[in-house]
Order: sequence, then structure tokens, then C-alpha cells
Amino acid sequence: MKITILLIGKTDVDFIDQGFSLYLKRLSHYININVLVIPAIKDSSNLSPSQIKERETSLLLKSIPDGSTIVLLDEKGKELRSVDFSVQLQKWMNSGIKDLCFITGGAYGLSDEIKKNASYQLSLSRMTFTHQMIRLIFAEQLYRAFTIIRNEPYHNE
Repeated sequence: MKITILLIGKTDVDFIDQGFSLYLKRLSHYININVLVIPAIKDSSNLSPSQIKERETSLLLKSIPDGSTIVLLDEKGKELRSVDFSVQLQKWMNSGIKDLCFITGGAYGLSDEIKKNASYQLSLSRMTFTHQMIRLIFAEQLYRAFTIIRNEPYHNE
């Protein structure tokens, strides 16, 4: 299986970028992982949040690898404990999925159109985080899930 992470916009916060890179490097020992960063919408100050989401959706839909199973990272998605997320990840791997595509929206979230295309919606917390913070938090949780699957000593419970 291959994992693709689709993100909107670059991060301009060094510690987030460094942490994200660290976990991507660690993840490369477990799985083929690809990150696609969709450029932020230019001149967005003249657009409404719904117009921004609409444009981002168009760009995201064009970037999803063909045949991917789509998982959205969305605050209204299903909340899982880390161990339960590792179980779900193992189920996806066992099911024969070739490409699992995780999508994080921009500052205004994800449109209903992209939600209709998703197989699963995952929430990382009931709290709201910036779309930049989510990339770091999710990368760490993905790494944690693989260490749990491999019964390695990273996760303590």
C-alpha cells in the first residue's frame, strides 16, 4: 500500500515543517508515503470562505491519485484513540487498498463535494487546530499507528 497526504498551502512555521519532516522520514521505514502540497489560493482576500473551499476542492480532486481510497481529516469525522486508529490502518492495509489518500483542507475546511467522495472521515480531536498544525499532529499519529502495528516501544498504554 502507498499513502498519499494532500495538503493545502505551505507551512510558514519552522517547527511544524521540521516536525512534519521528521515524522515523514520515520514513516518512510514503514510505508511508501507521498506528500502533495496544493498551493494556497492566490488573491483569496477577495473571496468568501465558500468560494475558497470551492476552488480548493477543485484542486484537491484533480490531485487525488487514481483509484485511491479517500480519508478526510475533518473535525466532524470519527474520533479514534491511537490504538483504534492503528487497527483501522491495519484493516485498510489488509483489504488490498493500493493507495490510501489522506486529505487535509485549508483554513475553512473541506467542502461537501469532497466529503461525498470520501470513504472515511477522521477527526484528530474535538478541538480546532490550524490546518498547518494538523499536518504535524497527523504525521505523528500515523507514525504512532505503525509502531503500534509492529509492536514497537514508541506508544505507551
